[in-house]
Amino acid sequence: MSDINRDHLRLLEAVLFASEAAMTERVLANRLPDDADLKALLKELQDQYAGRGVNLVHVGGSWAFRTAEDLAAQMTKHIEITRKLSRAAIETLAIVAYHQPITRAEIEEIRGVSLSKGTMDILLEEGWIKPRGRKDAPGRPLTWGTTDGFLDHFGLENLRDLPGIKELKAMGLLESGPALNVYRSSGELGEDGAAEDEDESDEVTGDQAPPPGGADITEDDSEEALDPDDGLQSAG
Repeated sequence: MSDINRDHLRLLEAVLFASEAAMTERVLANRLPDDADLKALLKELQDQYAGRGVNLVHVGGSWAFRTAEDLAAQMTKHIEITRKLSRAAIETLAIVAYHQPITRAEIEEIRGVSLSKGTMDILLEEGWIKPRGRKDAPGRPLTWGTTDGFLDHFGLENLRDLPGIKELKAMGLLESGPALNVYRSSGELGEDGAAEDEDESDEVTGDQAPPPGGADITEDDSEEALDPDDGLQSAG
């Protein structure tokens, strides 16, 4: 601890405190003097804030000050919910989280319906998904993945902390068809989890399951923003 430069430590603390979003180590290094030992400074700062009302936390590959987890119950009442995600957005986010990197067409194939205008835009605006490059396939479609902001918002350190099938079943989140499709597509459900899909009046009409890709089924969503599909065609 005697080797820690106190000026560097104070500067790092100020930079993290002033930032609205979690910061990567590369960005932090660019804000500090060239001779600053970033890893040692982060460790020292994290130790100093351990046990306080605000902690320095590592989310994905980024760092940020966040309220201590044990104070969550007292802080929850101060959180203002400004907008509720649509069902389509929630399902799309879950699919991206568990299948990334994934293309728009693959998302539509798993869900069984075409993505409406604005669904991806909502998740982009929230800062929960980002482009992950192009797939080496005909047309080189754009792929999507989650961000450090997604991990930060849902209290995850990394993607390995995402709930597994047992946890999701216990929470009652694997009872509907669309949710089960997320696991069926990756082979994570056996015969015990192969429950009958419930009819979803807002997505599928009739008793038949949607055809692969959901080419002739379009969900009804009120969002009108342009969808960042990079010119790709809907899955067919």
